[in-house]
Amino acid sequence: MTTKTSDIIPIETARTLHGLFRERVRRTPEAVAYRHFDEQARQWQDTTWAEMASHMACWQAALAREGLQSGERVALLMRNCREWVIFEQAALGLGLVLVPLYPNDRADNIAYIVQDAGVRLLLIENGDQWQSLSEVRAQLEGLLRIVTLRPVIDVTEPRLQVFTKWLPEHCGELRTHECEPTALATIVYTSGTTGRPKGVMLSHLNILWNAHSCLDSVPVYREDLFLSFLPLCHTYERLVGYYLPMMAGATIAYARAIPLLAEDMLSVRPTIMVSVPRIYERIHGKIKAQLEEGPALKRNLFNAAVETGWSCFEHRQGRGSWRLSHLLWPLFDKLVASKVMAKMGGRLRVAMCGGAPISLPVAKLFIGLGLPLLQGYGLTEASPVISTNKEHDNDPSGIGPPIRDALVRIGEEGELLAKTPGVMLGYWHNPEATAKAIDADGWLHTGDKARIENGHIYITGRLKEIIVMANGEKVPPADMEMAIALDPLFEQVMVIGEGKPYLSALVVLNKEHWMGLAGGLGLDPDAPVSLKDKRVSSAVLQRIAEQLRGFHAYAQVRRAALDLEPWTVENGLITPTLKLRRSRVLERYHEAVERLYEGH
Repeated sequence: MTTKTSDIIPIETARTLHGLFRERVRRTPEAVAYRHFDEQARQWQDTTWAEMASHMACWQAALAREGLQSGERVALLMRNCREWVIFEQAALGLGLVLVPLYPNDRADNIAYIVQDAGVRLLLIENGDQWQSLSEVRAQLEGLLRIVTLRPVIDVTEPRLQVFTKWLPEHCGELRTHECEPTALATIVYTSGTTGRPKGVMLSHLNILWNAHSCLDSVPVYREDLFLSFLPLCHTYERLVGYYLPMMAGATIAYARAIPLLAEDMLSVRPTIMVSVPRIYERIHGKIKAQLEEGPALKRNLFNAAVETGWSCFEHRQGRGSWRLSHLLWPLFDKLVASKVMAKMGGRLRVAMCGGAPISLPVAKLFIGLGLPLLQGYGLTEASPVISTNKEHDNDPSGIGPPIRDALVRIGEEGELLAKTPGVMLGYWHNPEATAKAIDADGWLHTGDKARIENGHIYITGRLKEIIVMANGEKVPPADMEMAIALDPLFEQVMVIGEGKPYLSALVVLNKEHWMGLAGGLGLDPDAPVSLKDKRVSSAVLQRIAEQLRGFHAYAQVRRAALDLEPWTVENGLITPTLKLRRSRVLERYHEAVERLYEGH
């Protein structure tokens, strides 16, 4: 990307989220808005802003025929695609409130949200989703209409209609519902690790302010191309991977699926990537595994390139001195770094990371290879971004300084508090929970412990996610789990030990790496008994110990229970945002946990 055209739409001009879309259409009608892969044509296809507006008028006319009133709720249960944006913008333009749902969430959770929010119309993707929802049909009585993107046959459900028949023949013009910027735009249900999810109410202004302030920290241009693969129902992706590029006039390409992400990066060649740490961790693990299997010379060259690139980065950031070895960077770039970056499309100029902390070794690898990786921080209740690192002020061990107009301070017990124009209106029909989250002075309580140094925020732990062992020692399980998961053998990890004399771990092994480990020990990887072999236990604990070398002596895992079945949203062990449901994992492995502490 050589040309950099800045075309940021001011908040005062947009006023609302649907106003933002209409202003973008007015400014750059023929520019490419979205790119998607057409399965029938087997190629990527573009949609301009003007074409998006034309589609939207039809969807808006269909919504208007349903007789919905301003302020009523509509929901969508879909993967990322153009239609996600079209439906939302059509609804917002009529004054409706959008409720996004996770495509891989459990049917009972979806039914609860539909009921709690009083959703009147639901857009779903396909027959598999309807088959799942039909099991909770009794809880969906409040719905007037269920629209599907693909044909679904169910003669017992008169509310069901495919969108091609739902859309009218004559669409008319786009409608614009005039409302105040502070009006409710969306209700986003947080996937709580305990209890039922709560509906976070966000206004048009909440989201517009957040996007505009983020653009101060991370410049985006009309020539930029985003690759969207995180769920749009996640507020992080919705803000940074949808509204922000719309405000800047950039193009968004929708990835086909996570397993095809590597192929899509090569064909789309994005300039900006928005991701959660797990994606970077998987790439990191794959690179490390390939290096371990290859010749020592190649491994040493790679490590030298990363170390030199990291040293150059630290020097540019003003944290390190210039070294003679920096003169070797052009050679390392040509032999190593450029080849790795080419596999990610070769044009990435910035990679944003949020949703959870990224470990320093992972960040160091990518930054050392020349990729500007910027870690940020936020939560749905803040719509969502509170802080982010900047390219020229980047400390990857922290979450950066607050974005423009965001105030932060440290409260009781070291808790990070925030006061911003992005703080939610409150929880839907839950004033008690709202009062707990936002105090009388307007400070949002994040639940994260932090420290602030030189204007940068550093997360130090969670208020509630601390293990207190029998000897009184306190350990942060999330930090340990993140460190352990850097080993590609470990797909998922949960550290336990509350009130116990030592720490243990519940571990889901990566099946490919498990086959290699079992084969090396002369064991049958398909035999369940192999997971309990003492040699496997010894090897696993040794590898866990390697990853925990930087922790205190008492923060070491002494025993581990191994499994090959992943923890998923479907089996209820993780949330749709990939956070562990610790209590449910403990319930599932109750007997295994007892065995880990037998005799103690």
